Amino acid sequence: MNINDFRKFCVEEKIRWPTHGLKRIQSRDILRDDVKNCIMHGEIIEEYPDDYPYPSALIFGKKLSGDIIHVVCGLDGEVLYFIKAYEPTTEKFMEDLQTRRKN
Repeated sequence: MNINDFRKFCVEEKIRWPTHGLKRIQSRDILRDDVKNCIMHGEIIEEYPDDYPYPSALIFGKKLSGDIIHVVCGLDGEVLYFIKAYEPTTEKFMEDLQTRRKN
């Protein structure tokens, strides 16, 4: 999985935004443009090749405001599927907000 694959669909505006995911980011004060910025300028920090129905990845990046966010999205080869976005905390991630803490 390559970040450029995600960026290609982002540039082409081939993104599916499920209603549930949009409601969640709205409640978290995250905009669609924040999600796109994360994809366009961020980096993949975890890959989930066996996710169903499509392989997905966790992308580390920033909102337009500069705040760090994580975006999870999947690819089917034709469309990018937005899954979720959130501001990471040190409860689940190390201080760099990129490395997941071990349970």
